[in-house]
Amino acid sequence: MQVTGKAPQLGTLDVECRTLSPGAAQQTGTVLDDSDMHRMGKVQELKRNLRPVAALSFASVLQATWEFVLISNTEGLENGGLAGMCWSMIWTFIGFGFIIASLSEMASMAPTSGGQYHWVSEFSSPRYQKFLSYITGWMSVLAWQAGSASGSFLTGTIIQGLITIRNPDYTPEDWQGTLFVFAMILIIYIFNVYAADAMPVLNNLLMIFHVLSWTVILIVFWAMAPHRTAKSVFTEWSNQGGWSSMGLSVMIGQISAIYGSLSSDATAHMSEEVSNAGRNVPLAIAWGYFSNGIMAIILLIAYLFSIPSVEGALNDETGFPFLYVFKNAVSTAGVNGLTAIILIPVIFSNIFFNASTSRQTFAFARDRGLPFARWIARVDPLRKIPVNAIALSCVISCLLSLINIGSSTAFHAIISLNVAALMYTYIISISCVIYRKIWHPDTLPPRRWDMGRWGLPVNVVGLVYCCFALFWSLWPGSRHVTAENFNWSVVIFGGVFVISLVMYVVKGRAEYTGPVVIVQRRED
Repeated sequence: MQVTGKAPQLGTLDVECRTLSPGAAQQTGTVLDDSDMHRMGKVQELKRNLRPVAALSFASVLQATWEFVLISNTEGLENGGLAGMCWSMIWTFIGFGFIIASLSEMASMAPTSGGQYHWVSEFSSPRYQKFLSYITGWMSVLAWQAGSASGSFLTGTIIQGLITIRNPDYTPEDWQGTLFVFAMILIIYIFNVYAADAMPVLNNLLMIFHVLSWTVILIVFWAMAPHRTAKSVFTEWSNQGGWSSMGLSVMIGQISAIYGSLSSDATAHMSEEVSNAGRNVPLAIAWGYFSNGIMAIILLIAYLFSIPSVEGALNDETGFPFLYVFKNAVSTAGVNGLTAIILIPVIFSNIFFNASTSRQTFAFARDRGLPFARWIARVDPLRKIPVNAIALSCVISCLLSLINIGSSTAFHAIISLNVAALMYTYIISISCVIYRKIWHPDTLPPRRWDMGRWGLPVNVVGLVYCCFALFWSLWPGSRHVTAENFNWSVVIFGGVFVISLVMYVVKGRAEYTGPVVIVQRRED
């Protein structure tokens, strides 16, 4: 790759339209989008119908940070307690901020649905780019498919928890939870295929609902729930995992905060559907993350003040501490209503997550990184979306949810795999851009979202935090490890990594070239 120079000067006006009909402009995007796609050697097959506000709304609703921190904080309360959850959320927000800034910069340099594996191919050493890009592509597909399944699983099991509240005699069964997951996945497929054209408008409406729901929950916590003292919230630590020290327990419990901050790069995988992607995608990633993070910290502190007993929350029959808090604040009808206004943005977060997952899978198949690549990468000529990749992602989510019938522990391991696999892709891609900045800075592509002289230090800090988060994400929740509480994600992570190595030797080495080869051909 021999792209040189700084970002082109556009004068006082950004290029937002072309001399085409409105429908054509919506299809192809801006002149700069055409230039980016041409440089990367890609054909514009998808419809560019996400404008700046819609892209930001997509990022915010998909991340749903305050919602996921609220519904999945069991690990944090077990290891760390009230103070552990509070402070780990704050340092996770700061640490992830460096990752987000690094991802935003790379998304501006190469705005493509491929995301991390494409960036690795462009920025790594030529000697290793093919191998590293291929493995990163496989791990990225793994991370997004696991994450897509996890959202539907959480939604289904929350509905089971609500049934338990209304009918104390009801005994939740794993197979019933799996049927709820199937229902969620069916909704996801219908929206992503048949309502795709309505998504830009729907994004903006959901963004409003996302903020209003946050406001309602916050008011309930402050006005109606019993309150603890500030001293207990900020200084009361807990080590229910039986670890040798409180510090070790808190490090393991921070997985709750990390999980809520994941998938902030989702908009990068929608780059080929965002107008003026080189500018608007990094803005959506950054603003979506920081706005969500601030909302999550505020709501989490209010939530921690509202927990009468940590032990009671962890031992609640619903399996969700936040439902225990709701029950202590409002009536059964109120619990249902409050949970509903959380579930609605979470369900749409799952829908958007599947959309991002399918685009990442489509892109990797387009570069011949997956089996049956031609079928997966096919774009519906009428709808201008990768319908086959959407269907494949839904099928994989269904297959993964079947594991819950035999072992909920095994399924939870697949969910936690989302953290480890995504962190791996962040580590490799940020390492490659650091390499390029240090040894070949003049070969970096032009970018319209630039951190200037702070870029390299931010990348380095982001890389260090990625390694830190990956290390702790693989630990079990309890010191006394059994087959039931062991964190099997480390085994699955290693297994998929080995499979990707085998696939590279058998198939990838011969068929996969990596995006950088296409880029170089364009430049030549």
